[in-house]
Amino acid sequence: MIKRIMWLMLVVPGLGMAQERSAEFTKSIQRGALVYEDFCMNCHLANGEGVSGVYPPLANSDFLTKNGEASIRAVKFGMQGEIVVNGETYNSVMAPLGLTDKEVADVMNYINTQWGNKTKKMLTEAEVAKLKK
Repeated sequence: MIKRIMWLMLVVPGLGMAQERSAEFTKSIQRGALVYEDFCMNCHLANGEGVSGVYPPLANSDFLTKNGEASIRAVKFGMQGEIVVNGETYNSVMAPLGLTDKEVADVMNYINTQWGNKTKKMLTEAEVAKLKK
């Protein structure tokens, strides 16, 4: 548990300083950091930079910004096929992770507020639940 708390302090900078975020949004981001650590970090790495040509970056990702719903669908249902992220083409498979709608919302809130991504709107479990395959 201490390891996770230390990881959160290092990887989620400024969580306590986010005055413009609601307490609910901040808690979602904290939960999302743990989901990221458990399900996403192996491929996309702790810094969100991914692996060039294999796993697309989440850091400063133009794909996340331009394709918000597609990004959520990828986490919820998995994804395969060609995508372009930050000018580089990726063509691999992301298997469905088996996350609940709440976990999907939490991890997307985390990803969308880290590494240069600047989403200010909280994604909710209800919004994720509306997405069908």
